[in-house]
Amino acid sequence: MVPVQPILSLNRGDSRFVPSHDVASHLKEGTNLASLGWEEFEHLIRQLFEKEFAREGSEVKVTQSSRDGGVDAVIFDPDPIRGGKIVIQAKRYTNTVGVSAVRDLYGTVLNEGASKGILVTTSSFGPDTYAFARNKPLTLLDGANLVYLLGKQGYKARIDLDEAKALGVSMQRFVGTGVTD
Repeated sequence: MVPVQPILSLNRGDSRFVPSHDVASHLKEGTNLASLGWEEFEHLIRQLFEKEFAREGSEVKVTQSSRDGGVDAVIFDPDPIRGGKIVIQAKRYTNTVGVSAVRDLYGTVLNEGASKGILVTTSSFGPDTYAFARNKPLTLLDGANLVYLLGKQGYKARIDLDEAKALGVSMQRFVGTGVTD
């Protein structure tokens, strides 16, 4: 008998995927992640997870901005034990993420047939969000964990929610353009 690595077959075809663009290399030390435009934030999250999962041969895709079914990005992790399709929801929020966002993510995980869901925010989660996520295939990454993961990949950004609120970025689609969601 010879050991054979198990193969996990993943359907990677999805019309929601769009070309990605580089955001991470344009981050300067001190960039306030809460002030990024929502689209830039989603692409940054894709890049972050691409680097996090790169050693395992994973692929990370970002989805279109509308009619995405609650999915901002998808990780295709070929590891047959812990991998599979992982959906990511990115929330560039200046207020605490409510439990409804976590419920939505869980519904999306089930609907997509994903093995896991990850909700990433610039903000924080309330106790009810953690209670809902307990014992479910969900990971909640708050702003502090996001800054840590970026630092682990060599990026020195920060999160200042008060500064972002003062700038009024919660309604901006692209920072500095005045185009709104």
